[in-house]
Amino acid sequence: MSMKNNKLVLADRPNPSISADIFQLAEEQVTPLSDGQFLIKNHYLSVDPAMRGWVTDMPNYIPPVEIGAVMRSFAVGEVVESKHPDYTVGEFVYGLFGWQEFAVSDGSDIERKVNPSDGPLSINLHVLGMTGATAWFGLTEIGDPQEGETVVVSTAAGAVGSMVGQIAKARGCRTVGITGSDEKARRCLEEFGYDAVLNYKTATDLVGDLVKACPDGVDVYFDNVSGPITDAVMSLFNIGARMTICGVIGIAPDQVNGPRVSRTMLVKRARMQGFLIFDHMHRLSEAVSGLQPLYQAGKLSFSEEIFEGLSSAPKGLESLLAGTNQGKVIVRL
Repeated sequence: MSMKNNKLVLADRPNPSISADIFQLAEEQVTPLSDGQFLIKNHYLSVDPAMRGWVTDMPNYIPPVEIGAVMRSFAVGEVVESKHPDYTVGEFVYGLFGWQEFAVSDGSDIERKVNPSDGPLSINLHVLGMTGATAWFGLTEIGDPQEGETVVVSTAAGAVGSMVGQIAKARGCRTVGITGSDEKARRCLEEFGYDAVLNYKTATDLVGDLVKACPDGVDVYFDNVSGPITDAVMSLFNIGARMTICGVIGIAPDQVNGPRVSRTMLVKRARMQGFLIFDHMHRLSEAVSGLQPLYQAGKLSFSEEIFEGLSSAPKGLESLLAGTNQGKVIVRL
C-alpha cells in the first residue's frame, strides 16, 4: 500500500532568531519496510527549548540538524506495520522520531514502549518522558534535596521547572520559583504548590525579594536560565549548596562568557554541575518508576498547550522560546 509522509524539514539556520520560516513542509513516499524495521504513525510531537540549539550550526552537545533534514523531535506513536520481532502492530512507542507523520524505525531510536493505561498518551512527552526524566535526574542526583532544605527553581512554571518544584515538594523541601509573569506565578502557587514565587520581570530588587522568600538561604538551585537571575540566586547559597545547570536560555547562543568562577562557590563550598538528559536516557525506566507513583497519587500537576497539525509545530516553537506558552508545548497530529 502506497503511503505519503508529510514532514517538516529545516530549510535555513536562524538569522539570528528562530522563526517559523526556517522550516518547510515536504512530502515523500513511505518506503517499504525491510526485515527488522517497523512503521510508526506519530500521534504527538514534542516541542522543547533544546531545539534552539539543535537548529544552529554552532558547536553543541549533539550534532545540529542538517539543512533539508527532518526536524529532530521526541514523539509518541503507534506501530502500524512491522517486520521486527520485538515490535507488534498496535503497540505504542516513545522515541526520537522527528517532526513528521510517519517514521520508519529499526528500534535503535526507541526510548521505551508506552502503556496507554498509564494515562493520556501525551504525558509520555513530559511527565513520563524526557521532561520528567530531566527534572528527576537533574534534581535527585545532582541537587540531592534533603527534607527541610530550600530548593529554588528558575522557569518554575515551565514543563521541566514545574516538575522539579513538585518533586522537591514531595521530598519535604521548601520550594521557591522564579518565573516571568504574574499568571505563571499564580499557577506556580495554585497548581504546582510552590511556597513562594517571584516574577523577575517586575521585581525591582530581585536579591532582596529572594532574601524574603528564602529566609534560611538556598540549598539547591535548579538553573534553567543562567545570567543575572542565576547571579542573584547564588548570592544566597548556603554552605554545601548544589546547583544543577540544566538550561542557559538567558544567554544568547553566540554570547561568549567566562570561564568565570564566582567567589560564592569557594566561600560556600558549593557545587555546580552541567546536566544533559541525553546522558541519562538509557535510564529512562528508572525515572518513570520514580515519577509514576507521584503521578498516580495526584502529586504531579501539569498543563499542556496543544498545537493542532504538523504545520503548527514551528509556531509552537516560537511560542515556547518567547515564553508565551502555558505549559508543555505539544503538537497533536
